[in-house]
Amino acid sequence: MSGTIRIINAGITDLDTDAVVNAANSGLYPGGGVCGAIFREAGYHELDEACRGIGHCDTGSAVITPGFRLKAKYIIHAVGPIWNGGTYHEEQLLYSAYKKSLELALQHDCHSIGFPLISAGIYGCPKDIAWTNALNACRGFLAEHPESDMQIVFAVPDPNIRKIGQERL
Repeated sequence: MSGTIRIINAGITDLDTDAVVNAANSGLYPGGGVCGAIFREAGYHELDEACRGIGHCDTGSAVITPGFRLKAKYIIHAVGPIWNGGTYHEEQLLYSAYKKSLELALQHDCHSIGFPLISAGIYGCPKDIAWTNALNACRGFLAEHPESDMQIVFAVPDPNIRKIGQERL
């Protein structure tokens, strides 16, 4: 059996995957949107303490914490770029954030991972560009690691954003 990529109508905190990905900021501070939901559901104080212990994560990279009260065993905090028109390596940084998240999941013996669409919210990345980089990174990872059998799920509650992803999938 090989890995798969699916896009479903769900919130990230509802997923029953080995790891979920937080669309994090470089300071790993609690935020709004996906980040705020993950902090609320995982346990604000525990997750905040774990993130403070790590302190920082570069754009295009990822770090890992326990999942605390989530169904997921781990939370992978991936820092996508803020969109500035595409002239500051945003696409490469976004691709890298997905790839590093998948590598961390593999290193921690995860067989399933749930993603939001990183950088496509308040960070302003156009949805089509965000999907292209997300799916290319996931496909590339599965091709490089066929033994991983990684089940990749994108949790996308917005039907319009989900439709763009499904068309590209």
